Amino acid sequence: MAEETKKKDRGLWFREMKSELKKVVWPNRQTVLKNTGTVLLCSVAIGACIWIFDFVAVSAVDLILHVFGA
Repeated sequence: MAEETKKKDRGLWFREMKSELKKVVWPNRQTVLKNTGTVLLCSVAIGACIWIFDFVAVSAVDLILHVFGA
């Protein structure tokens, strides 16, 4: 009896999921490419900022160690 209820619940879940997916407005190819380009550009910009900060921090630590003779 419990297994039969589980099967009904599972079937209901899949029917509801299918119904909801029909309501989704999927983006067109141009929108996907534009958004992908934006994400890639932002990722590169943030990566460059991190790289620059890391370079400055390492250089500062090296300078401090060199000045104090460590």
